[in-house]
Amino acid sequence: MAGRLSLPEVDLSCPICCDIFTEPVVLKCSHSFCAPCLHQYWRSGLSRDCPLCRRESMDEPVPSLTLRNLCESYVEDREEGEALRDAAGGLYCDPGDMCPLHGERLKLFCVRDQEPICVVCHTSRKHKQHECCPVSEAVLDVKEKMKSALSSLQDKREALEKTKKNCDEAVAVHLLQVQARFVEQRTHEEFEKLHAFLRAEEEARMQALKREEEQKSEAIVKKAEEINREITSLSESIGALEEELALEGISVLHVSMAPGALIDVAKYVGSLAFHVWEKMQKLVKYTPVTLDPNSAAPWLILSSDLTTVCDGDERQKLPDNPERYDPDTGVLGREGFVSGKHSWEVSVGNNSAWVVGVAKASVQRKDKVSSVMKNGYLCVYFYHKMYFAGTSPLTRLNPKRNPQKIRVLLDCDRGKLSFSDPDDNTHIYTFKHTITEMVFPYFWVGCQQCPLAVEPVEFSIKLDQYC
Repeated sequence: MAGRLSLPEVDLSCPICCDIFTEPVVLKCSHSFCAPCLHQYWRSGLSRDCPLCRRESMDEPVPSLTLRNLCESYVEDREEGEALRDAAGGLYCDPGDMCPLHGERLKLFCVRDQEPICVVCHTSRKHKQHECCPVSEAVLDVKEKMKSALSSLQDKREALEKTKKNCDEAVAVHLLQVQARFVEQRTHEEFEKLHAFLRAEEEARMQALKREEEQKSEAIVKKAEEINREITSLSESIGALEEELALEGISVLHVSMAPGALIDVAKYVGSLAFHVWEKMQKLVKYTPVTLDPNSAAPWLILSSDLTTVCDGDERQKLPDNPERYDPDTGVLGREGFVSGKHSWEVSVGNNSAWVVGVAKASVQRKDKVSSVMKNGYLCVYFYHKMYFAGTSPLTRLNPKRNPQKIRVLLDCDRGKLSFSDPDDNTHIYTFKHTITEMVFPYFWVGCQQCPLAVEPVEFSIKLDQYC
């Protein structure tokens, strides 16, 4: 590793493989790497950035001839040194084992001054009459102390690992509690909306019934008063006409209620639950894909209704469960598909970096791999202001305009996955790939300002008509 190397060798070592440079190249940011190491690093991710400073590098790296010559000279010098040690038959002495004052081997160890010395130092004024022992004995004593310290450190490490395990379990338990409370709160909020709607609908119907009751009661009272006035008038007329009854007949008078005088009961109670449910369409929304928070990378931020996702600026403390993406900033839909037709629309807006499509259930979620077809993904990309289809290698796409939404149409039975712009029904790309295992809606996002959002779909109540 780089930390074990001497300073000149560190300066001649690749930061990626930590070995002497092979085919050294230099980027515009002045950092150097082995050409094979750099290309392998770029192939493992979506971006062409510097592994040290993360500065994007769109130009090809330049070979460094000076650095290559220095590395070759260093390797030759190292090989010559090893050859000299072999030729000396093991008598070669490392400079660190020689006394810097007298040029003799450090064979003794001064117990008082706690330093290795040579036989000349032992007779000098500085170490005269000091207790000394052979270096080999001192090394044994130091090793015993190191073993004791190592054992103590190992015990501490085991204790810390046990503590860490307990902490991880506590984090998992805490997350379960947080998830349970979140579900309780969201469920209560959604049902409270429904309760509030029903209470308001009930109150509106009661008010309408009360108004109709008052109006029709008032109309009946007025009608009764009018009838009373007519009865009085008729009584007076009857007295005047009684004398003429023998001479002239009078038709019988019929008094009846006016049409619509009673409350329209059927209007209020007929199919009551259905009509209330019909009105609830304005309140209820349906999204065909619900994001799975247990698969979301720790950097991602999901909305409370699990329909939008954006990149965050700090890593959340979440358990490293098998379903979770880490380090890639990906998230899956909760429901997977293996048969039938399915479609959903994703609002991408002005998001600067996104991937939308489907992922097989068997994809690798713990390593940073490209979301391309050979890795189990069927997706379209938007990155560095360019559009791609996730083939191997990538296929460059040239849509007529920057789509604000992406429609995904999955036909599992026919093995087709199509992408289009729903605003003008423009086709973007179609994968033809046999679906042999469960696939899930997949979202990757690299933008904090603009989230990806699953669009709700319109629905209606349909009644069967019989003739």
